[in-house]
Amino acid sequence: MPRLENGLKLLTKGYAWLPDERRRGGLRAVGVRLGGLPAVGIEGPDAARFFYDEEHVRRSQAIPEPVQGTLFGKGAVHTLDGEKHRVRKAMFVALLMREDGIASLVERTTAAWDAAAAEWADRPEIVLFDEASRVLAGSVTRWTGVPLREDEVPDLARDLVAMIDGFATGGPRHFRARRARGRREKWLAQLVQDVRSGATTVEEGTALDVVARHRDADGTQLTSRVAAVELLNIIRPTTAVAWFLAFSGHALIRWPENRPRLAGGRPAFAEAWAHEVRRFYPFAPFIGGRAPQRTEFGGEKIPKNSMVLLDLYGQNHDPELWESPYSFRPERFVDRAIGEFELVPQGGGDPRTNHRCPGEQITVALLSALAVRLARLAYEVPEQDLTIALHRIPARPKSGIVLRVDATA
Repeated sequence: MPRLENGLKLLTKGYAWLPDERRRGGLRAVGVRLGGLPAVGIEGPDAARFFYDEEHVRRSQAIPEPVQGTLFGKGAVHTLDGEKHRVRKAMFVALLMREDGIASLVERTTAAWDAAAAEWADRPEIVLFDEASRVLAGSVTRWTGVPLREDEVPDLARDLVAMIDGFATGGPRHFRARRARGRREKWLAQLVQDVRSGATTVEEGTALDVVARHRDADGTQLTSRVAAVELLNIIRPTTAVAWFLAFSGHALIRWPENRPRLAGGRPAFAEAWAHEVRRFYPFAPFIGGRAPQRTEFGGEKIPKNSMVLLDLYGQNHDPELWESPYSFRPERFVDRAIGEFELVPQGGGDPRTNHRCPGEQITVALLSALAVRLARLAYEVPEQDLTIALHRIPARPKSGIVLRVDATA
């Protein structure tokens, strides 16, 4: 295993760090050192299968405290393994993978988008990223059963965006994320206590109701703080669809020939668009776990307790998986079956049984519906900085995508 720390390379190269390390040796596995720990970066469908096998990789004690303290929350489902993980994950699967639940969230969110879009023409300009985050944050929070006034939505959206924006950095972004998480965990923990005491009534079957009543594998009820963490692990990732909508705006500006076809609203192309946006644009660079025992992958020895990093960005741009991987081509996903270990922007495998995000279907459904609405929106694109810096994690268009919406078109 290498002796030199790679943290500085990660900070300077961002998404390109792990793919560059692997390409240097022409391998799907490469030894690195990160945060003082030996680590192995792996990529490809076989690597994803290896990573999601708990005999090889486990998530407990693998997520660094700065990531727990900002993005996931301490005690979250992401930090569990084995039966503890399966029982907690089943709660998320029941909430997030029901077709009627997904449909109701999409209906609520598209209605909120349409209402917001009707007001955008009254402003000189809008920032797509900011507007999308507000639409999503308000819609998903109410969908979970959490009461929310309209005037509370902007501050909530700002806090949710901060949690995502500050997980992979130090300095002001990171501390904003910590403060935002503290505020929102305190708010939701009190709400959970009020639901349990009967001081607040909640609709049966909503996420707030289910999380407040959930019992873990040992039969114990979640603490109010951990319940707040898990509610945020529904609300926060859904708000993160704002990144993909900003990327969609970027793609429509860069490759406008796609706009008529997307605006046509054909479901197969809208879903293909959602898959290609998630594949092409940078979101999560990699995910990590720990090896519970000494093992090996791709000829690279993996010591016990070392980190294993699945290179998501590298796999989503692997020329052996994707023809012309650095070309934006939504049509590649039309009428194509996708293997559960191939396209991995939100992890791989079966979300019902492993650590793949159970909200991925929600992400695809929301992005498909809202991208069509974006393509139908009449707007002009003023001069702006559309660069996407790969050293910044999570990346996004620098301008946030500024639009001038035309009500008369």
